[in-house]
Amino acid sequence: MSSNVGSSGVYEAGDQRNLKNSEIPHPDRFEEGKENSHLPNDSKDQRTIANRLANEERKSDEKPDDPETALLKKDPTLPAKMHGNEPSKGAKIDAELQAEEEEYMERKGKA
Repeated sequence: MSSNVGSSGVYEAGDQRNLKNSEIPHPDRFEEGKENSHLPNDSKDQRTIANRLANEERKSDEKPDDPETALLKKDPTLPAKMHGNEPSKGAKIDAELQAEEEEYMERKGKA
């Protein structure tokens, strides 16, 4: 049978063929899924502890601390002072606690 509707090119499936499963590029098992489809702290997520640990290690390797975060770890009041603001009450308390802990560790180390 022949058709009078169009040329034979219309009926060829050259660009409509599906790839075999072996030809489809697959991501690594850990990298599968949509972005942000799993929340890392979701208690109902069935990821293993090893996968959660690997995720945290990967996160810590990806982005090093920026200079402001590094300064924050040294002195909690420093970022506010750098921006010309008075440190918050919480930052002042954090600085006091940090100083007390350092003093305690020094005494503990000498004793």
